[in-house]
Amino acid sequence: MAMRTIEVAVTGLGASTPLGGDLAATWEAMLAGRSGTAVLTEDWAATLPVRIAAPLAVEPTETLSRVEARRLDRCEQLALVAAREAWAHAGRPGVDPERLAVVIGTGTGGTRSLLAQDDILEQSGPRKVSPYTVPMLMPNGPAAWVSIDLGALGGARTPVSACCSGAEAIAMGLDLIRLGRADAVVAGGTEACIAPLPLAGFAQMTALSSRNDDPDAASRPFDLDRDGFVMGEGAAVLVLERADLARARSARVHALLAGAGVTSSAVHITASDQHGQVRAIGQALADGGLSPLDIGTVHAHATSTPSGDLVEAEAVAAAVGTHPVVAATKSMTGHLLGAAGALGAAVAVLSLREGAVPAIRNLDRPDPGIKLDLVRGTHRRGVWDAALANSFGFGGHNVTLAFTRA
Repeated sequence: MAMRTIEVAVTGLGASTPLGGDLAATWEAMLAGRSGTAVLTEDWAATLPVRIAAPLAVEPTETLSRVEARRLDRCEQLALVAAREAWAHAGRPGVDPERLAVVIGTGTGGTRSLLAQDDILEQSGPRKVSPYTVPMLMPNGPAAWVSIDLGALGGARTPVSACCSGAEAIAMGLDLIRLGRADAVVAGGTEACIAPLPLAGFAQMTALSSRNDDPDAASRPFDLDRDGFVMGEGAAVLVLERADLARARSARVHALLAGAGVTSSAVHITASDQHGQVRAIGQALADGGLSPLDIGTVHAHATSTPSGDLVEAEAVAAAVGTHPVVAATKSMTGHLLGAAGALGAAVAVLSLREGAVPAIRNLDRPDPGIKLDLVRGTHRRGVWDAALANSFGFGGHNVTLAFTRA
């Protein structure tokens, strides 16, 4: 079967975010326009210049057993929670284990475990360091644990491409199925690095919003008064299947993953680049056999940084025009870094399935330089046949995923 003739279906969705412990709760909160940002009350946050973040709404230990959670880094815990939800949502496909693959991306891996164990090493000596340290800190840990949990023998892969990691995992899953190397892929992203060092580092770059006194208003994509992103944590996972096999087992298809574009800008280690983003969007359209006019809605990367939002808006307008309805849910969840692209993909799928696009929170004064159809006030209802989900990351990574209505 030729690559282009193999359709790839999305049959399962799962997430744990600052808005909810599963995807249904997250989606409900998005449509209601709630904020997941809060003031950090931990002692270690007291001296930081930025003392706000978007922590999880539900702790993973409420789902995982204590014994299970003890040997996992927080990002691994989250990956398991989201993957289990997505797998159950897909109806636990009876796929041959050798034809089942896992691709879970992350930006930093087990950052919190690394920092915590280093503190133990310095304060108490090497014999007090956990024997689980290496499995907890390694970036491939989430994919490995999910593959073990599901008995997936078709490979466990880990793209590490900053804020594109989750989206690139889904693009990789598309390729694996099209190339005939898997019949189903559990793909997504996870991140949990709300900790002193990452927050201090991003703050020193002036990448974070400094609205410590007004956390709910801090993340404001496309708003004229945006001043940086809010760090969040979470995970999102999609189950991808060969569409013919999904239909043969009467699975519900939530959307089709029509195409993907993956480019690198090779310009700057942190700055956004319009040309690279336009190429990623163009590749996704071509790969999915879509035209710009087919696109009804776009889930923007839109982190709430002054330069990044403007560059993306110009790239979207150049690549597909100004007609698509644009969402920017980081206004509610904060920036989930390596998980952001996977959550954006899930939102794009739900927008097509449910006929609804969440409104952008805190869009009080839209930047006059941005000429897109931004959803303001309340969520937008409609019927759209195709959607894009953008992800752009430090290092010049650009990923766009294209979905079509089932």
